Amino acid sequence: MAKILVVDDDRSMREFLEILLVREGYKVTSASEGKKALGLCKRHKFDLVITDLKMPKIDGIDVLKAIKEISPETMVILITAYASGETAVTAMKEGAYDYLEKNFDVDDLKAVIKDALSMKGIKKETALFMKDAEDALSFGNMIGKSKGILKVYSLVKKVANTTANVLITGESGTGKELVAGAIHENSSRKDKPFVVINCGGIPENLLESELFGYMKGSFSGAHTDKPGLFEIAHKGTIFLDEIGELPPLLQVKFLRVVQEKTFRRIGGTKNIKVDTRIISATNQNLEQKAKNGDFREDLYYRLNVIPVRIPPLRERNEDIPLLARYFIEKYSKEFGKEIKKISPYALQLLTKYPFPGNVRELENIIERSVALETTNIILPENLIMSGTSGMNQDTALNDDIPEEGIDLNEELEKFEKLLIKKAFRKANGSKTKAAKYLNISFDSIRYRIDKLDIQGF
Repeated sequence: MAKILVVDDDRSMREFLEILLVREGYKVTSASEGKKALGLCKRHKFDLVITDLKMPKIDGIDVLKAIKEISPETMVILITAYASGETAVTAMKEGAYDYLEKNFDVDDLKAVIKDALSMKGIKKETALFMKDAEDALSFGNMIGKSKGILKVYSLVKKVANTTANVLITGESGTGKELVAGAIHENSSRKDKPFVVINCGGIPENLLESELFGYMKGSFSGAHTDKPGLFEIAHKGTIFLDEIGELPPLLQVKFLRVVQEKTFRRIGGTKNIKVDTRIISATNQNLEQKAKNGDFREDLYYRLNVIPVRIPPLRERNEDIPLLARYFIEKYSKEFGKEIKKISPYALQLLTKYPFPGNVRELENIIERSVALETTNIILPENLIMSGTSGMNQDTALNDDIPEEGIDLNEELEKFEKLLIKKAFRKANGSKTKAAKYLNISFDSIRYRIDKLDIQGF
């Protein structure tokens, strides 16, 4: 049974809310003014506080601020007869979940309370933004506390001081280079070179000379002898990203390096022996490529001595608040800003977003949000996520219908998404206000958000 505190100097409103909430099955306590409310919060734990904005001596914003100091995880909803955009921004900055005008619909209030209580667990994560950086679980430059990432930490520690080849798998943007770097930094080779090469980012005719080097005069433009990256990584670690993109001819030469630790420069006749730890990474199913004949099977098994899989961000949802905080601190320093927090609703949007681009995409979203934000807290309107931009509002209704026709339902859905997002921006992230702007009920806007899979505003 959730515990709710109602704070209002208007006796009739206070009693109305008490009766309503008790009927809904909540345990309700009430206070006639802010000072009494704060005294109750110091003695008891409340899941939710519903407070009036305009009260004598201590107003609702001050009550909100004090509650967040006493009990950061307590959700707060403001009720006001004087709603404004400025009030909404102030409330969001201080950590309010939402605010309602006093002529609210009872069903709207019930829905907002239900949403706020369901968000209480996520709000606990938001409190981490107020703690010191060392409280975040990290390993090397990796950050997270989910079971999936903790398994990666454990495996990295076990394999770091071995010489076994490691194959890191994971979707694009999951942080495969960070894992490779952590293996190197926790090994006895940490004071030696850590050399990174992207096998898919270098043209085939240049990749061989980058890996193995060349001798003077071996081809046009080879004016001097040049060591390859394997030589540079001697006694250290070489990390080959996108190993699945290695061309077939180079796979043969690469196999020799893996097996014998020797190679020849282009145009050279002398075998060069190196002591280099090999770590590879791929976002492809390399095993399947090997079975299909698109990648040498013997090379695959040589590289995949110790497999390390990095889970996608959608499988480690609880790491999003930690990662978001880290990136907020990083880009606040870089841009010379004082942003240290993210609004609960903005964090909710992030935790519900599937992140097809994984941690890299989250970093880009936070970097953009910090750059755009003009306050000291990340607000929902500055979260721009892929697939959420909708149609261009200036041209949405002006484009001609092409000869092949259009999908009317699809176009109507796009326009509906656009209008809902505009309403949310105008309402400063409040579902209740956005619904009023669109002249629909609170339940209706929640239904449309779920139906249209709207992830950001």
